[in-house]
Formats: sequence, C-alpha cells, structure tokens
Amino acid sequence: MYQKVIIVGNVGRDAEMRYTPTGVPVTSFSVAVNRRWNSASGEPQEKTTWFRVTCWRKLAETAGQYVKKGMRILVEGEVEAQAYVDRDGTARGTLELTATTFKFLSSRAEAGEGAAIESGATEELPVHEDEIPF
Repeated sequence: MYQKVIIVGNVGRDAEMRYTPTGVPVTSFSVAVNRRWNSASGEPQEKTTWFRVTCWRKLAETAGQYVKKGMRILVEGEVEAQAYVDRDGTARGTLELTATTFKFLSSRAEAGEGAAIESGATEELPVHEDEIPF
C-alpha cells in the first residue's frame, strides 16, 4: 500500500527543531490549509484544516533553519489521523503529516522575516526513502 498527501497552506508557527536521544534531528511546525466556497444561497464560506508537520534528518535541519510563521508552503508526505480527549473531556482529532519533501511558495520577506529567500522562489528539498523513520 502507498499513501501520498500534498498540502498547500500557511505556516502557523515557526519550525521547532530538536534531536532524538540518538542524535537524529526532527523538526515540527503547523500548516493551515484554507478552503473557500459559496453556499447554495451564495454566502461565502471558509474552513481551515490544521496539519502538524514533522520533518526528519536533513529535511528537519533545512526546515528548522528556514520555515517561519506566515510562509506559504507546499508539503508532501504521509498523513495519519490521531484521536484524543482534551482536558475538558471533549473528543478531538489531529492530522499528523510526516514530510518527505516541501517547497517554499513564498519568501520569509513576504512572511515578515527578512529577505533570505527571494520572492516567488521555490525550493524542493528531496528526502530519500531510507531517511523516513517508519
């Protein structure tokens, strides 16, 4: 079986990089994907779906350095849904996306962080299958 998910959205928080006990870099950040449509009565509607993105190894190092809140980003990877109960006892869910690659669709300048990446530039960051931790 094979699964591949592609999302395009805005980074919700700066990437946070850490290391596993064995020294493997892992970086996480969130991405908001917005969907807009008009209802049958013509009213504009909008829905935002949040994804928690995790990157491993070399991709994690790149994400930790460049991914900033507000950037538009395309992320490819495998998704897993997690269900949990919050502190109030309400059932909730989250979408966890393990990234295999991503592309910058906007610059840090457009996200308000300086001009390290030129506006409109995209960068593909490939990951080899042996680098995915499953």
